[in-house]
Amino acid sequence: MCGRFIQCASGDRLAERFYLPVAPDLISRYNVAPSQPVGVIRIAAEGRREWVALRWGLIPTWSPEPRTSYSTINARAETVADKPAYRQAFRRRRCLIPADGFYEWRSMGNRKQPYCIAPADGEPVAFAGLWERWERDGQALESCTILVTQANAVIAPIHDRMPVILDPADEARWLDPAVADPAAPQALLVPCPPERLRLWPVGAAVNVPRRDGPDLMAALMTDI
Repeated sequence: MCGRFIQCASGDRLAERFYLPVAPDLISRYNVAPSQPVGVIRIAAEGRREWVALRWGLIPTWSPEPRTSYSTINARAETVADKPAYRQAFRRRRCLIPADGFYEWRSMGNRKQPYCIAPADGEPVAFAGLWERWERDGQALESCTILVTQANAVIAPIHDRMPVILDPADEARWLDPAVADPAAPQALLVPCPPERLRLWPVGAAVNVPRRDGPDLMAALMTDI
């Protein structure tokens, strides 16, 4: 799964990496938590890429309220094409969620040790995401979810799931709303090669959603 992640790259860096026509004006964030706004790249009506801030936790269009009784921050890759909450977005409203890393917790007896997992080359990666627009009684809310799959060899020792990190060569295909056959995007929902990631243990401050800053990524002097 993915319950916390990092978006700290500059707008200029993201514009170059993801072919954005305009560099977004950003604040670096090192502890993005559910229900908070997250930066997302999607295809606008005129066919170009755009950067938007969406609420993390997808609200289906048919939901009577702007919330759900179950968690929608993550969607399982194996079932996303069929689940009522996600299947329409999976066909038409796919997005990229840029990230500079994420956190996962390893169960160690009666406690959980947080780890930071980041791109080995230091470049931003793209999580496979979906977005949706909910409207009722004059209210409108746009939200998103991160797709998760089985862990690769790097993540497996600490958790059995991980976000889908797309290969850069597949990002345009994932974004393309003209690709409506679910079999095509489904084929992209696989664990990324383990050599793309590195991980290390970090302090417990990341457990607190209001905490932020690069110090949260600092490695503990502890063996993995």
